Amino acid sequence: MAVAMLILMSGGLRAADAVRDYTQESPAERDARMAWFREARFGLFIHWGLYAVPAGEWKDNRNYGEWFLEETKMPVSQYAAFVPQFNPVRFDARQWARAAREAGMRYVVITSKHHDGFALWRSGLTDWGIKSTPFARDPMKELAEACRAEGLRFCFYHSIMDWHHPDWGTRRAWNDLATGTPDMDRYVTYMKGQLRELITGYGPLGILWFDGEWESPWTHERGVDLYNFVRSLQPSIIINNRVGKGRAGMGGMDQGKGVGDYGTPEQEIPPTGFGPGVDWESCMTMNNHWGYNRHDQNWKSTSTLVRNLIDCASKGGNYLLNVGPTAEGTFPEASVQRLAEIGAWMKVNGESIYGTTASPFPKSPWGRATQKAGRLYLHVYQWPADGRLSLPLRNAATAARLLAQPEVRIGIKRQPESLELTLPASSPDPIAAVIALDVVGAPDVVAVLPAQAADGSLALKAEEAALAGHGARIEHKNGIANLGYWVDPRETAAWTVRVDRPGTFVVSAEYALAPGSDGSRVRIECGANRLESQLKSTGGWDQFQTVALGELRVEGKGPQSFKLVPVAKPGEGVMNLRSLRLTLKP
Repeated sequence: MAVAMLILMSGGLRAADAVRDYTQESPAERDARMAWFREARFGLFIHWGLYAVPAGEWKDNRNYGEWFLEETKMPVSQYAAFVPQFNPVRFDARQWARAAREAGMRYVVITSKHHDGFALWRSGLTDWGIKSTPFARDPMKELAEACRAEGLRFCFYHSIMDWHHPDWGTRRAWNDLATGTPDMDRYVTYMKGQLRELITGYGPLGILWFDGEWESPWTHERGVDLYNFVRSLQPSIIINNRVGKGRAGMGGMDQGKGVGDYGTPEQEIPPTGFGPGVDWESCMTMNNHWGYNRHDQNWKSTSTLVRNLIDCASKGGNYLLNVGPTAEGTFPEASVQRLAEIGAWMKVNGESIYGTTASPFPKSPWGRATQKAGRLYLHVYQWPADGRLSLPLRNAATAARLLAQPEVRIGIKRQPESLELTLPASSPDPIAAVIALDVVGAPDVVAVLPAQAADGSLALKAEEAALAGHGARIEHKNGIANLGYWVDPRETAAWTVRVDRPGTFVVSAEYALAPGSDGSRVRIECGANRLESQLKSTGGWDQFQTVALGELRVEGKGPQSFKLVPVAKPGEGVMNLRSLRLTLKP
């Protein structure tokens, strides 16, 4: 009884739920809870807060956003001067929710508080929030009601880290209003109290989207406790993996100890997804900032945004697209325009996104694909000039139609190792024309392997590698892809290619390596043959050089697998790799 009472007093689990470990639910329970998330595929992220008042500008710098307080290192007492200026009199919750629904989104995630700790709801636990502004309403209550009226799931983002609260363990020197010694247990009690307000006062919620977990005061154990606390209040809620400490950088996936229901890649889309049974969601901005910055006009095109959505769905993930509203409570006009244009595409093609699973094709030069219930959806970016689209499928097909022009006939021809579709002369949609193709049985894909070049060389590109692990990933620098964030020596990269002319090959690597990681050793394997080589610094992680590593014997013809294995990592990373090239010796 005393233990249960202590949990209650600390803001922890309710006595009735104290023994339940929600991380141990059955697969069936998890599938039932995640079903709507997997169906939705597309959501709206909203970063809104006190930082919208300066609108990205301070003194001579115009590049601030939601990290305004941290980046300016402004005294909190000075930052508080923005509170009476935050008066979103033009805020219209129904307008926001309608814009999301008409864009084809199925859920909305809004910042209840960001890292500056400013509460966008009328919290009873602090005056640091909307209730201290001139705005007398509760915008979160209005938005929750508007989302439900528009058929959207309402969700909260909530920062674990809090630059304003005096008890957050890594208190900033510029937090001039804080006194006493930070106490993380006391802070967690406060945070749980606020989360109780959000879940019980604005729920049921679809998601609690945590962030700010990376600083040292937060631990894996606290993450597990918080996960269980939140689900004790609403067992059906979905919680992202930033509640714990397992996330590996911006790649967003757990590495090592983790807790939470899905991964959170940020500002990037994984090159191949993460395989069946792994839930994830890429969150991305429309321009360069999450929070409102009036000077940021670097907007992504509607074509890019739609193709990002398609790309996520084709790899089995969701797309969470951000808008940063103004301090007056309006979406920037460029955001409104893009949401409407995305919505126009979704009205025609939405069935190719909602409830779909990842493409059966490892790579498609013409675009992307999704699938569900005996139907493949082919998102064609590159319309074939000869009107023929060849698919490496052994299946029989019963029907094919363009979603934008269902009356147009598409011919289907069975070839020995492919299906060939005969298309109209031109694409009905310059962004992505979608073909619904009904096939018999589960997709049976014919493996199409990269082949040896005419001169006998083999090119193993980083973006075509099969990666084992969740940390290393493909990044793009100056428009060129490389394998980066390779900090875990247990992770490997592999390629399978067709070899017609075996023999002895000179192996070279185009890579970058910082001085502190000089001496990394890697091994390249092909069958029983091995080549081990020590790497030298190229001068930095962005300074790529092509370096000969040695010779490797390839014995057989046909499909051959090459594996790149770290042997030693004396510094922070194995290397950044663009490609391996194998040149056949005479």
